[in-house]
Amino acid sequence: MATKVIEIKGTDLALLFGVRDAFLNKIESSFLIKLFARGNQLMLEGDETRIQQVERIIGEMILTINQKGFVDEEDVTTLINLELSGHKLPEEITAESVILFKKSGVVRPRSANQERYYRSTLQNDIVFGIGPAGTGKTYLAVAIALAALRNHDVQRLILTRPAVEAGESLGFLPGDLTEKIEPYLAPLYDALYDFLTPDKLKAYEEQHAVEILPLAYMRGRTLNNAYVILDEAQNTTPMQMKMFLTRLGVNSKAIITGDITQIDLPSHQKSGLIDALEILKGIDGIDFVYFDATDVVRHRLVKAIIKAYNGNH
Repeated sequence: MATKVIEIKGTDLALLFGVRDAFLNKIESSFLIKLFARGNQLMLEGDETRIQQVERIIGEMILTINQKGFVDEEDVTTLINLELSGHKLPEEITAESVILFKKSGVVRPRSANQERYYRSTLQNDIVFGIGPAGTGKTYLAVAIALAALRNHDVQRLILTRPAVEAGESLGFLPGDLTEKIEPYLAPLYDALYDFLTPDKLKAYEEQHAVEILPLAYMRGRTLNNAYVILDEAQNTTPMQMKMFLTRLGVNSKAIITGDITQIDLPSHQKSGLIDALEILKGIDGIDFVYFDATDVVRHRLVKAIIKAYNGNH
């Protein structure tokens, strides 16, 4: 039997411990140790290995509170599951570098350009992420927007992309609306499923807190208190890009991602992403972040493939 005392400074103990010590009780039952709160000290009593695990959890809870102002039950559950499954957070993780906690770890920038991308979204209302496949543009955008939703900075998360192959007219495809658009929206669902359980995503969708839809269905809407992501923006027309950007309402932010080397529009049609790069430069509150092969975080061969196609053998 071992004991350890943690002195907690600069953190609201009510936030850290939860309502009626709910978070402490959850940790206690998960690790079969005893936790005693006395003033600003927390005493841990039990197996030494378990105490070390709980120490890390308490530390990460404090980082989370410092980052977003509170810690919720989902955060605590994620941290507990990480420790119980043997995952450990890298030592260089800080409150400032964590974008989102998820069930299998944390989401954080993994390159200089990804770091700039993340910081830019905190400072600007519209950010363009431009670069090749596998550089984390969409993945990080979804994490950033989901963190804003969980932190109550916005009330809705809206993800959209153009359905180029169907000419944005999906009527001739078989099936109902969901079946028609599913192939075009699958990459967005892939990203969300890495952060949320299917049940949690379904609940968000039923509450209209998360919407995933083709770009054509954005017309006529005004989006207040929302984080909006436009993916595959290189396949928008200039008119579609203008339509999308003018949807933003009060307390809304947008991330636009695209790869100008993979435009699927007819050869005579100018890309709305390239058009926006030319028109919107220099506007305060709009930023452009560029990625390259050094930012690739997919399979190790993706980086080599990108370099090969770019002529850098």
